[in-house]
Amino acid sequence: MFAFSVAPSGSGDSVAAAVADAVAVVRASGLPNHTDSMFTTIEGEWDECLDVIRRACEAVGRHGDRVSLVLKADIRPGRTGEMTAKVERLEAALQDRGNARGQDGPATGEAPVATD
Repeated sequence: MFAFSVAPSGSGDSVAAAVADAVAVVRASGLPNHTDSMFTTIEGEWDECLDVIRRACEAVGRHGDRVSLVLKADIRPGRTGEMTAKVERLEAALQDRGNARGQDGPATGEAPVATD
């Protein structure tokens, strides 16, 4: 699983069109993916994920002379479905914590900082 953020550098105030081009590459790949306000996460085999990230960088590169890439990987051979499974485990742990304290768990809309 790879989380990445890619944007052109030095191309003005808004990078929305460039980021949209990168996300279009990701969505066209067919890999499981999720985009939020900071990162796009994809899940798949090492080579196929890095190929998608490379093509997303190339798409952004058409918007300027320089590309900034932030990349984080969680490499767990033999595991699939972790994009959702990790969040489900976190939510279950928070629910258990809330039940132990007599609470309902996290407030709606709270986002995890990091998961296992």
